Amino acid sequence: MKRSSGILMPISSLPSPYGIGTMGKAAYDFADFLYNSGQTYWQMLPLGPTSYGDSPYQSFSTYAGNPYFIDLDLLIEDGLLTADEVNAHQWGEDKRNVDYGTIYCNRFDVLALAKSRGWQRDSEKVKKFMGENSRWLPDYALFMALKRHFDMHSWTEWEDEDIRLRRPAAMEKYRMLLKEDVELFIYIQYLFYKQWTELKAYINKLGIGVIGDLPIYVAMDSADVWAEPEFFQLDEKNMPVEVSGVPPDAFSADGQLWGNPLYAWDRMQQDGFGWWIRRVDGASKMYDVIRIDHFRGFASYWSVKYGETTACSGKWVKGPGMALISVLKGWFKNLEFIAEDLGFATPDVEQLLNDSGFPGMKVLEFAFDSRDSSCYLPHAYTENCICYTGTHDNSPIALWRNEASPEDIAYCERYLGINEAEGFNWGMIRGGMSSVARLFVAQMQDYLGLGEGHRINTPSTLGSNWTWRMLPGEADEALAEKLYSTTKLYGRLTQTKKPAAEETENKESEQN
Repeated sequence: MKRSSGILMPISSLPSPYGIGTMGKAAYDFADFLYNSGQTYWQMLPLGPTSYGDSPYQSFSTYAGNPYFIDLDLLIEDGLLTADEVNAHQWGEDKRNVDYGTIYCNRFDVLALAKSRGWQRDSEKVKKFMGENSRWLPDYALFMALKRHFDMHSWTEWEDEDIRLRRPAAMEKYRMLLKEDVELFIYIQYLFYKQWTELKAYINKLGIGVIGDLPIYVAMDSADVWAEPEFFQLDEKNMPVEVSGVPPDAFSADGQLWGNPLYAWDRMQQDGFGWWIRRVDGASKMYDVIRIDHFRGFASYWSVKYGETTACSGKWVKGPGMALISVLKGWFKNLEFIAEDLGFATPDVEQLLNDSGFPGMKVLEFAFDSRDSSCYLPHAYTENCICYTGTHDNSPIALWRNEASPEDIAYCERYLGINEAEGFNWGMIRGGMSSVARLFVAQMQDYLGLGEGHRINTPSTLGSNWTWRMLPGEADEALAEKLYSTTKLYGRLTQTKKPAAEETENKESEQN
């Protein structure tokens, strides 16, 4: 990875007329913005279908794409929908925030209509897509059809134990009974990957790479656990024995009880970590760089008995360590990884990070928090790290400035030499841009100077997370030029922009 910079911007946060960001025009426009501002990477959040709570880190599948991200205007252009059919539905009135309830009630209706027109028309392409994804797609499509059949209850609560435990006769019975819905979810994935493949090709053609998040855990209510329960810490009825979380710390007295099932690492290792090889292989087809979320869980992880209401009573358990990392590095020699090593740093985590060779993460907001370690201060960086102003779990800079103690903010301003003319946001950005970190990433909100009401996620809370959206026109030419100038000043450009006239000419020729 060359010295470079990028922007953290979820697909869901893009503007669109249909309630949530999609892989349509706004995504292509944002790719152009990245190019014009001299950025080398677009960092996204996980792209999978979301469940209760709308978190992209709690997905129904580690392989599938989010149906909400399928662009409806592209389906209209493809003859699968009409504008009147799309506009007959409500998608939410608030352009700044996603209304997931409204989208959930309407999105699948129009996608079902598209499937009714495209299933036969696209049969050969769909058949090819199914063949290329046969390892996960049939189980996922049946899983989603079953969830609809059982009123979207978690698979651990399905009334029919035979299908909950995947007994062969029940599998055959429900594949026939729910044939229409199984086909619908197959076709939805075909549409998602068709649009994603085209969008990613455009992004890469601009010389921009995609950084994608790989959550360390998968959701209990997922096709992944239902289809391969042997790789998780489950009992004879496939109910969890131990679940995931993090211990209490300065930010949370009860810790965080995530509730994901923990891996049966001994069985995974006996299988040569095949489950992980397949998972990373799937992610490598979507992303150019993979950020491994909660990397410290590979060294040791916090294990909490199923049924506990907080994470306080958990315990540390040794993880797979370099046994897994070595396998992944051996299989994916040309794939780059980022280790999300934030949180309670213990010697085993530091050793694993060093042994892996992966760059770790440095968060500027942590650097000036008097409760945390000074290892996040830029003067302590080595080149092999990634500097962030903050992640999706942190406040945007403008909000953090109001939340942090006056002493911490004063220290930040003194350390970075921030002045009024420059502005606090751009002073923080300069601090990261000018560091020796190989890659610098800021949230899009930080470049827009947005604070209160513009946070993506507040951990351990429900209700208002994952909803933030950028408004049309906010990522404008003036901002691109300012960012390009800053990126160039600190040696993070990896390519030379073409003259605007040449860019326009090339786009017109491509369209013709």
